[in-house]
Amino acid sequence: MVVALCFLKLFSAAAGNVEGAEWQRHAIDNTSKGADGARLLDVNNDGRLDISTPWEEGRAVRAYLQPPVADVRALWPSVTVGNLASPEDATFADLDGDGAFDIISSAEGDDRTVYLHWAPASVDQYLNATAWTTTPLTASKGPQWMFAAPLQIDGKNGSDFFAAGKNEAAQIGWFEAPANARDADQWKWHALQNVGWVMSIRLIDLDNDADLDVLYSDRKGAERGVWWLENPGTENATAAWPRHYIGGKDYQVMFLDIADFDKNGNTDIYVATSGGGVLRISRAAGAAEWREQEIPLPDNTGTGKSVAIGDIDNDGKSDLIVTCENAKDKYGVFRLSQNETGTWKAFDVSGLTGTKFDLVQLVDLDTDGDLDVVTCEERENLGLIWYENPAK
Repeated sequence: MVVALCFLKLFSAAAGNVEGAEWQRHAIDNTSKGADGARLLDVNNDGRLDISTPWEEGRAVRAYLQPPVADVRALWPSVTVGNLASPEDATFADLDGDGAFDIISSAEGDDRTVYLHWAPASVDQYLNATAWTTTPLTASKGPQWMFAAPLQIDGKNGSDFFAAGKNEAAQIGWFEAPANARDADQWKWHALQNVGWVMSIRLIDLDNDADLDVLYSDRKGAERGVWWLENPGTENATAAWPRHYIGGKDYQVMFLDIADFDKNGNTDIYVATSGGGVLRISRAAGAAEWREQEIPLPDNTGTGKSVAIGDIDNDGKSDLIVTCENAKDKYGVFRLSQNETGTWKAFDVSGLTGTKFDLVQLVDLDTDGDLDVVTCEERENLGLIWYENPAK
């Protein structure tokens, strides 16, 4: 089903000043430079989410195994799975179907290659750096790569994955896994659309046809905004994926999150914008039309980078956690919550420490019943960090 779209822009009152006290910050890893995103997955089946992170200036891609809760406030056990120039993104995926979670990393700068980092088959060897091998993906060389998202697309071989880049020759599309996933020369690239600078790729069934579509945010270029690509089905995977516009063309859209924020049965999209507020793109119950609402950022904050949706204060209502760039001596991580009249208020998370924060994730790391905040900071080298939610 293809949904007809129309747009109405709405504006809400500014959030005012940031209130409250900052949360306690814990370092997962602060031993390198330029931590640039955290992707979560339980890779060793212990019920705890683990993390993959690229260190851009440190020229490293690392995996972290979440320790037992008693040790979660200390540095986490980690392994450097590969050393390369300008890694921008790293995400877990079992690419060869051996049950071990490998890592896909995307490199920009002068490197301009997607790398496959092959995990050891034994979980006991996961933190042994010498047990990992790294392979550059032949078909990827050329563009600057920014983000990847694994998915079995064509119903054969191992996991395929979506990828997208930025600037010249940038596209969004997918890499088709060959019969032997470790043969880097046999992976095939299927380009779907030209793009300007993709920030997010999220997989979600937007047309309710039981397969996953591709939702993405493109921050620059003539066709910037939030878009989705309609999955044509496994048998037609190599055909065109129809593209549909959702919103945000008047903004520099950054990282996004998706949830049924107001619990009306429809998907809501929240996307941070650089130079603007948080953009909400939503539909009323039973409606086909998308509507835009800009939620202005509070005073004395950086520029929007990422947003995550969750009930932060355990009041039964959804809140937003926002991270920012350009936050020197400003608030770089904070919570936005609505009061009974619908007015947004802002509450401190990071204090004034940190300048360039990145992708934000919400997870209860200390198992005390509230959502903590996981993110990276790459200018003051706070590193891969989490903020402990003080809610009771």
